[in-house]
Amino acid sequence: MAINGERLWQNLEALSTITDPDQPWTRRAFTDRYQEGRDWLKCAMQSAGLATRLDDAGNLIGTLPGSEPALAPLVLGSHIDTVPSGGRYDGILGVLAGLEAVQSLAESRIQLRHDVEVIDFLSEEPSEYGISCVGSRGMVGDLSHEMLNLCEPGGERLGDAIRRMGGTPEALSAPLRKQGDIAAFLELHIEQGRVLEENHVPIGVVSDIVGIHRYDIVVSGQADHAGTTPMELRRDALAEAAGLIKAIQQSALDQSTGDNYLVATVGRLNVFPNATNAIPERVEMVLEVRSNDSHLLQSFFHPILDQAKRDASTLGIEIVATPLSEGLPTPCAELIQSKVWEAAQTTGLKAMSLTSGAGHDAVYMAKIAPTGMLFVPCHEGRSHCPEESITPQQATNGCQVIQEALKSLDNDLG
Repeated sequence: MAINGERLWQNLEALSTITDPDQPWTRRAFTDRYQEGRDWLKCAMQSAGLATRLDDAGNLIGTLPGSEPALAPLVLGSHIDTVPSGGRYDGILGVLAGLEAVQSLAESRIQLRHDVEVIDFLSEEPSEYGISCVGSRGMVGDLSHEMLNLCEPGGERLGDAIRRMGGTPEALSAPLRKQGDIAAFLELHIEQGRVLEENHVPIGVVSDIVGIHRYDIVVSGQADHAGTTPMELRRDALAEAAGLIKAIQQSALDQSTGDNYLVATVGRLNVFPNATNAIPERVEMVLEVRSNDSHLLQSFFHPILDQAKRDASTLGIEIVATPLSEGLPTPCAELIQSKVWEAAQTTGLKAMSLTSGAGHDAVYMAKIAPTGMLFVPCHEGRSHCPEESITPQQATNGCQVIQEALKSLDNDLG
């Protein structure tokens, strides 16, 4: 059977245009604009015949009943929040393609054995409260008391923000779902990279999702007059930080070979006193390392740091690095990968295996259920920016594959 690609595209356009008008395409979690998008989605789910509810973590869930209600549900989904100016398809494709997949089944009077849930997870993108994947963390019991007490710049607690979105933060001390409560989870997403487009392949079967380690790094030297301090007497923190950044970049380039996916980025930098005529005294920066290899992820930075410390000490400069977070790689379930491969073949679409270099709600869902992902290309790999773009056919391709995989999982899983 065919999905309604035209309706899917119309829904993508309709939801994406619910954006801050002065900063397209922006729909930040916990804002009035986000709630407007959720209200639209809730109506779309109900119009498609799904029963809707909010769980205690603030996730919006639409359910299409199956013929055997005792079976654990099959789950599709992603998120509808964005980063600032974040793009029109990141996240919402997975939600709306999931909705279209089940709506077209219902319209064709095809009832699966399992209930099918389509979930919009609350706040997948990094939020003003300091963490990402709020809804999926909450569902699996990964929102700690400390996380719920994190505050955004205006002083509101994350727990209170979840309550404002319809959740119940007091219920999040334990998992909302446990092993066995979900038969399988499948997430469709734009690739957010160039691999599929450059290889002219319409479907990516995700083999694993990278782990992410982040470090807070402080380089301390001495501020002096930029005009009167000879070069050999300087303790320039920024110059030393620049050398460290270059060493990180070169080491990541050298070690990212073959099947070893590794990227390392210093994307945040604060310089003090940050004056034209003053030698920098202090540099604060954050390093992020991503890899699908646990050993590589854990061993990458420490040799670079040790060498940088030795070099800096000869100049009277100190380097201190503190771990901020340490997330390990997440393998996708072989069952789900095989079903996506078969579904691509059934729909006549070429597929290839690849690693997800970005984090997703699937990372947390994998803690409680067999989990997998599939990607469709996005133009020039652009994402998290206003230029993010896909075609109607790419959206249709992804939706067709998840529907085929969904039917196959329904047949095979108890």
